[in-house]
Amino acid sequence: MQKIAVYCGAAPGNDPAYQAATVQLADWLVANHLELVYGGGGVGLMGLLANEVLDAGGQVHGVMAQELAERGAALTRLTDLKIVANMAVRKQTMLTLADGCIALPGGPGTLEEIIEAFSWARIGDNTNPCVFYNVAGYYDPLKQMFDDMTQKEFLTTTDRQKLLFTDSLAEILKFMNSYVPPKVRTYPQVSGL
Repeated sequence: MQKIAVYCGAAPGNDPAYQAATVQLADWLVANHLELVYGGGGVGLMGLLANEVLDAGGQVHGVMAQELAERGAALTRLTDLKIVANMAVRKQTMLTLADGCIALPGGPGTLEEIIEAFSWARIGDNTNPCVFYNVAGYYDPLKQMFDDMTQKEFLTTTDRQKLLFTDSLAEILKFMNSYVPPKVRTYPQVSGL
């Protein structure tokens, strides 16, 4: 692994634990010689994460949609910043650049990006491990939802084990280093089409 895509809030959140965990994640990335791939923003947890990685001597690769760049959302001191046509291209570019995906606390955009990355893994379009950095239990309701999906047989037990919820950076590193992508699903021939 060389680069990790991190999805996180463009707001700081109202619990200091979120900011503290963001700084810890940044320092962990640098200590493990992992480069950051993220949305390119300079505000909220995004800005805190990127600035901390840069201040610690790490590399930061931003990928930002044109419309957000035009609104002045970009952090200008990045190692490099790619401006792409739209959010769909941004998500694909980040996955292509990265070797793993981590979600810090965030809003709908954060949730959408990490869920899409995991969904794509199940159909063979993303080989990256996906992790929810579950700071202060932020993602506990979502973890329960994935467990319910599995119990109700909308998600296989094997694939559920390919998605990690944890507040331990050591566990994240172990999970990512031993990750094997899900077996690509195949479907029986459907007659009558």
